[in-house]
Amino acid sequence: MERTWRDAIIRVLREAQKPLEYAEIAERILTQGYYQTDGATPLATVNAQITSSIKHEGSASPFVKAGRGVFGLKEMANGEPVAVQPQPVAASPGAPVAVTEAEVENSDSIIRSFGMYWQRDLVIWRGDPKIFGKQQALATPVDFGRQKGIYILYDHHTVVYVGRSIDRPLGRRLYEHTIDRLGSRWNRFSWFGLLDVTPEGSLRELPLVPSLASMIGTLEALLIESLEPPQNRKRGDDFSAVEYIQDIDPEIREREIQNTLRSIEQKMRGNA
Repeated sequence: MERTWRDAIIRVLREAQKPLEYAEIAERILTQGYYQTDGATPLATVNAQITSSIKHEGSASPFVKAGRGVFGLKEMANGEPVAVQPQPVAASPGAPVAVTEAEVENSDSIIRSFGMYWQRDLVIWRGDPKIFGKQQALATPVDFGRQKGIYILYDHHTVVYVGRSIDRPLGRRLYEHTIDRLGSRWNRFSWFGLLDVTPEGSLRELPLVPSLASMIGTLEALLIESLEPPQNRKRGDDFSAVEYIQDIDPEIREREIQNTLRSIEQKMRGNA
């Protein structure tokens, strides 16, 4: 196991012998066991590690950007070996490089995270529900119940309602739609969140200073993501938010386990 994220990133890129998207780098690190973390944002951490190195170390950085969100090793471009450094090089004497999620590319993005076509029946609906998601299968779950932003309700893949969660968080707004006139009309939902996710998995509000171009790009991306028009071959160019996959509520998983055990016990009694 490597000592740092940086070591693990270099190892993955050396083994790949080609540039990779930062999400793929994070996935390989975790699945190969090159670095263990309890963090909730491995994708953002990998992206921040690489972009911070390029920004602060300049020509001394072992990394090179090969495209939007795609990175490789400089040694593959010029044939010169790069020594794995256990700690990031300081930007100035005595001042270590501070690697934070705020340093990822396109930090002026309005939307920080999102989830697409999540299932209603994987959530326990109550007044203040927990809505869990992960960046990757091995990442720590994040509770997005307190997220704020925009959400879409679907009947399968048909949009039935678009709403916003500002004064009341996402979980509360969705819960209300389980008991109002829309209660029987939706079984999936998507959400686009304004609150940032910390490496520990909590939500925080960051100052937003988006440019006009960024705002327009975000609006375009939201429409493309939610409507999936057939002539748009890719998502909006300025959509840099991290997508989270839904994770089942632990209470539901525990119920399923208990039901399975009871079913096995009943069968064993019947066969006795």
